[in-house]
Amino acid sequence: MKIAVLNGSPKGELSFTLQYVQYIKQFHPEHEWVILDVAKKIKKLERRDTEFQAVIEEIKSADGVLWSFGLYVLCVPSQYMRFIELISEKKVRDAFKGKYTGIISSSIHYYDHTAHQYLRAECEDLEMKFIDGISVYLNDYRLKEIRHLLRIFMENFLNSIENQETTTKLYSPLQFSDFNYKPSTPNQRIDKTDKKIVVLTDEYNPSSNLGKMISRFNESFSNDIEIIDLNTIEIKGGCLGCMRCGYDYNCVYKDEFKDVYNNRIKTADIIIFAGTMKGRYLSAKWKQFYDRSFFWNHTPSLAGKQIGYLISGPLSQNQNLIEILEASATTRQDANFAGMITDEIADSKVLDEQLYSFARQILYFSERDYIRPQNFLGVGGHKVFRDEIWGPIRMIWQADHRYFRKHGKYDFPQTRYFIRIGNFFILLLCKIPRFRKKFYNNLKSMPANRMKNSLDKAALKEIRAAKAS
Repeated sequence: MKIAVLNGSPKGELSFTLQYVQYIKQFHPEHEWVILDVAKKIKKLERRDTEFQAVIEEIKSADGVLWSFGLYVLCVPSQYMRFIELISEKKVRDAFKGKYTGIISSSIHYYDHTAHQYLRAECEDLEMKFIDGISVYLNDYRLKEIRHLLRIFMENFLNSIENQETTTKLYSPLQFSDFNYKPSTPNQRIDKTDKKIVVLTDEYNPSSNLGKMISRFNESFSNDIEIIDLNTIEIKGGCLGCMRCGYDYNCVYKDEFKDVYNNRIKTADIIIFAGTMKGRYLSAKWKQFYDRSFFWNHTPSLAGKQIGYLISGPLSQNQNLIEILEASATTRQDANFAGMITDEIADSKVLDEQLYSFARQILYFSERDYIRPQNFLGVGGHKVFRDEIWGPIRMIWQADHRYFRKHGKYDFPQTRYFIRIGNFFILLLCKIPRFRKKFYNNLKSMPANRMKNSLDKAALKEIRAAKAS
């Protein structure tokens, strides 16, 4: 059989994930393996039809397609996403139809699930037969048990193709609407005081739904807000994965991106990301923005900001993208996720009202420095970063380490000495049957009563302070 490996790393043959592929490939020399560096060569594939068609011909003649990539900011690299866009733009979707497929990725297991869900959904949209996906840690190659699992994954992949097995499907096709938004002129406008509001978009076309949503949002305020179109910024390419920014946040690229990010976006109080859905994400241009902003590494460069989204497209049908966008604001940035507005309502009057209410609410949050407490996405994501930066990746991401140490983000449970002492004595006392019985009998009422008393005292104190001011 012939297996086409679509290498999604901009590093090409130096990809960590590709080394795993090269490892498991050695156990199946009876098959033909073709490595296609579609991410590294994305600019050539965009410009030269012959180069792109050569890739497509390899896929057409393959029995199976293996998608291989390293995780870049909650999803696949922007260069890989651009390749997926080209499949539709160049009208070669039929080359993928009916092909058996699988996914292999490597990462620190930070939102690898959203990347896999994105790519599986894209495969199913291409009518491919999805077999399985596997996500491994960057250094798992040292572990015999993980290498064994990789071999099982590949054996199952090859056996499924050989036996022409029936596969399952998880995602329904997205249903895009032809709704044409017709905004009205607002009756009243909001005074944004001294707050700096920036709308960042990949498409400021006045005739598109997204362009009209941006304009209507802008008109909600008494003063114009800043609108930045990514297409007007010199961005020479997507993140290269070179990791040179790890020491001092300096990107290897010499273009306008870093200056625009630091001086126009990072200085804003309120940031609105506006985009149109393309398949299961926004555009590859948007992904390029997220990947390039990683020159700030794992440091929350937009901490304390208000972040919201204006989306044109069937967002409610794409829960994976909703999770990615929310996590981009919270767990990635320590910012406040202020909400999303989409044109799915298909009612111009209601959309006008939603945009105005959204503008008022996000300004209200900003004026009060409101940052919603983190949920699982934020808490879990922080713990992955904390443990990795303190441990195995500190030598690379030294700027992150300095930030985490300075800002108290190394909040390991073993440093909470009061809890450790309390646990020690309670665990010891619970060995006594009489104490243990009383302790567990009181668990239903004691914590709630203690909490109520504490909150009542706090409320009384805070009400008095408010009246005094």
